[in-house]
Amino acid sequence: MKQSALSKLGHRSEAPPISWLMEVTLSRPQLISLAAGFTDNESLPVSDARDLLNDLLRTRKTGQAALQYGTTAGDPVLRELTAQDFRLLDGVLDNDKAYHADRMIITNGSQQMLYMVTEALCDEGDIVLVEDPTYFVYIGILQSHGLRGRGVKMQEDGLNLEHLEKTLESLKKSGEIKRVKMLYLVSYYQNPTGLTTSFEKKAAALKLLRKYEKAAGHPIYLLEDAAYRELRFKGGDVKSALAAKGFGNRVIYAGTYSKPFATGTRVGFGILPDPVYTAVVRIKGNHDFGTSNLLQQLLVKAISSGKYEEHLTTLQRRYAKKAKGMLAAMKQFFPSEVQWWEPQGGLYYYARLPKALKTGAKSKLFQKALARDVLYVPGELCYANDPTRRKPENEMRLSFGGGTEQNIHIGIERLGGVLREMLGK
Repeated sequence: MKQSALSKLGHRSEAPPISWLMEVTLSRPQLISLAAGFTDNESLPVSDARDLLNDLLRTRKTGQAALQYGTTAGDPVLRELTAQDFRLLDGVLDNDKAYHADRMIITNGSQQMLYMVTEALCDEGDIVLVEDPTYFVYIGILQSHGLRGRGVKMQEDGLNLEHLEKTLESLKKSGEIKRVKMLYLVSYYQNPTGLTTSFEKKAAALKLLRKYEKAAGHPIYLLEDAAYRELRFKGGDVKSALAAKGFGNRVIYAGTYSKPFATGTRVGFGILPDPVYTAVVRIKGNHDFGTSNLLQQLLVKAISSGKYEEHLTTLQRRYAKKAKGMLAAMKQFFPSEVQWWEPQGGLYYYARLPKALKTGAKSKLFQKALARDVLYVPGELCYANDPTRRKPENEMRLSFGGGTEQNIHIGIERLGGVLREMLGK
């Protein structure tokens, strides 16, 4: 038999769960998917995008510029507009170097930023600290690169600092601290739990990481994935980790325009310190030498004209209404034993069932739910392969992002029926 010519990464890379979840959704039109993290279809800014693109392509000069290649790091106007908005969100002065546009890279969605940062910092066998649970697509990046994830428990205000310190101390004693490269946080309305990490906890986490840098022999970075930050529909905003004084050279911030404007644009951004910035720009050059210039110019127009902010306000109201509808349905149809946290933004609820109920893709519950034409994300997919603990098998992620209000209600009713049946109610 001929041996494969695939690389180690090629051999390791497994089919991402998001692929088969989307395949199931698309192959069954009658299915109500509470799994896919799609944004609200009805509020996509079709007319605004048409007007903005028409204006952009109205003259030969502006049209040619938009349809030509851009730079690897991204359009300078979009980078500056993004930096201005970011400074405003964090309430910092214009001269704060941590927020400078020169530290920013425009990417093909924030997912590309996560991939490139991981590629720039980590070698096979290295360790990335992640939340327990965390964004399951990022777990796929770790797996494909041969990296180890160590889970840190979550509390209602985010990361459990006591468990973070305990984990770092354990890695120091075992000598594995030298392989720890970063802590990955989905810090706003987390995917999957909907939780937000407080600014105080971000600052405290940075202090803990710095405490163990001497033992590690290199910097340990905090990678803050803020993909859902602008999807806040109640409560106040929380400052990013970049606002923690004295830690600007240890924070990598990944944001996106895909979810707050239109997922089809696939435009994200990152703010990075050197030498990570230089490494990632070079990797970006090897990937695609620049994000779509046309889509960047569309966003420049949207932000400058105020259309972006108008759309965001509409979107926030839509998600508030849909989240409220899903909450009401869960209270009405789910057994009283089911627990969840109530998010203040984002796209998700995370349900915790009695331990006797398994939610995995091969479980009776999952198969019964599919038979009733409703789909969820099994919670076990959101846990890294950490040998120091067992993955919980009784959790599920539910999205109110893409479905209509009617389908959300029907989907929760169907799922609630399955849960009651499984519990003998």
